[in-house]
Amino acid sequence: MRGYWVDIAAVGFFALEWTVYAFTLERTAYGRDSLSARMHIYREVWIRNLLDRETRMVDMQIMASLQNGTAFFASSSLIAIGGGLALLRATNDALAVFGALPIDLSPSPALWEVKCIGLILIFTYAFFKFSWAYRLFNYVAILLGAMPPASQRDTPEAEAHVMRTTRMFESAGQHFNRGQRSFFFALGYLGWFVSPWVLFVTTAMVVIVTWRRQFASNAWKAMER
Repeated sequence: MRGYWVDIAAVGFFALEWTVYAFTLERTAYGRDSLSARMHIYREVWIRNLLDRETRMVDMQIMASLQNGTAFFASSSLIAIGGGLALLRATNDALAVFGALPIDLSPSPALWEVKCIGLILIFTYAFFKFSWAYRLFNYVAILLGAMPPASQRDTPEAEAHVMRTTRMFESAGQHFNRGQRSFFFALGYLGWFVSPWVLFVTTAMVVIVTWRRQFASNAWKAMER
């Protein structure tokens, strides 16, 4: 165990950074100014504008594109899980490749298997998030189909339906964002297969890149209130 303290510290740093970043983005006042939070506002705007339209075919086409994108990521998660299982089964082959390198980077078989299991768990989490987001987008499509006609837009029932649909829409988007975030951090996790020191660097890089996209990118500036 003493020889693995760097690995333990690196994985702990990885888990801490992921948790703190997600909490900051979703649960704090600072996170309410992120690009994702700014886009949440336009979900309600979309639903309210939809209520004014009698013909809503374009809106359903947009929903279909959102569902297709979510299904793509869910399928990609399953493929990634399969790749992780293949790595787990090919432990001896992988260690032979690492052993042939001029720099000794080969971990013990047990540590390699732990790394593979961790990667599989990340993509399993992503699959559950994307698959649930896909189902929530289906629910949103049903709610859009049940939207009151434009002639009833000023009724309390229409207002309640708009808010109900918006909340469901936001929940679907939030789960999709969590699944995509797990993909980003999975890329950082791959650094551990090289070295725990590399994992420190790749984790920090993922946090910096994702933070910049949420709070300092051109897209964020374009959505300036």
